Amino acid sequence: MGASHGKLWAVSSSAPASSPQRPASVDLRVNVGSVSLQNPVIAASGTFGYGVEFAHLVNLDTLGGIVVKGLSRQPIEGNPAPRICETASGMVNSIGLQNIGVRAFVAEKLPGLRQLKTAIFANVFGYAIADYVEVIQVLENAPGLTGYELNVSCPNVERGGQEYSTDPDLLAAVVRAARQAAKRPLWVKLSPNVNTIGVIATIAESEGADALVVANTYPALCIDAHTRKSRIGSTTGGLSGAAIKPITIRLVYEVCKAVQIPVVGLGGIEKAADAVEYLLAGASAVEVGTAHFIDPRASERLVEGLENWCTEDNTHRISALRGQLQR
Repeated sequence: MGASHGKLWAVSSSAPASSPQRPASVDLRVNVGSVSLQNPVIAASGTFGYGVEFAHLVNLDTLGGIVVKGLSRQPIEGNPAPRICETASGMVNSIGLQNIGVRAFVAEKLPGLRQLKTAIFANVFGYAIADYVEVIQVLENAPGLTGYELNVSCPNVERGGQEYSTDPDLLAAVVRAARQAAKRPLWVKLSPNVNTIGVIATIAESEGADALVVANTYPALCIDAHTRKSRIGSTTGGLSGAAIKPITIRLVYEVCKAVQIPVVGLGGIEKAADAVEYLLAGASAVEVGTAHFIDPRASERLVEGLENWCTEDNTHRISALRGQLQR
């Protein structure tokens, strides 16, 4: 996805290596509302499986959090292949929210996740509001989760396929229902496919969201010029990766101005400076997604990269960076 990936985790700084101003240690702890994380790095849903599959490659206890792949009432097989297409500085995917279903997750995956000190979040989705509620109700009866991430970029089959995230009334209804069902913290993952994301963000906030995740993937289409066909089995998909970072940082900035609740930034994060940019725009933490397809240890390496970055920048507490964009 570009020649620069060979230097994915390189950290640059103008500070000399022997600078006496460097702090003896860096405090990477952050708070996202009532949720305390040991560092701001969270593995994003859909790019890190259920977390436990990466245990032989990654020290999962080093991460701030893990968001498991989206969970539905019943198992879903997902979309036809091919499901992923590489693009300039990113990729387009259309997995189709394949998952084993919430009950199988509780029985087969959650026991292993409970052993971790890392915060575990369940990504929840549905095609009707009752679907969201049922998934949350099943999870409420299972120990081991820190909170929920509500995927509202799904079509509502009861309203002709209109996405929850782009219809203010639908968004309000699904967040309200989820809030009533959930005792744990509720994060709402917003779509970038809206005219004024600040308005959508305030609706989610007013209906009880504890934090907002900004943002999901961007609608996209990749065509094979020779076959005249889409490179994705389902024709269209979602664009992610480095290409979307500047656009999404702007969305994070706009949302942070519109709401009082915390924001988690997601989109194109590959190295420490990327994460810092999101924090400066106002994010309290970040999620890492597409970088896992380049390097399964991307999140773990990013934690180390942030510690090095803060040391070289003479930043004692990473939380002090939040919202410090100079204007």
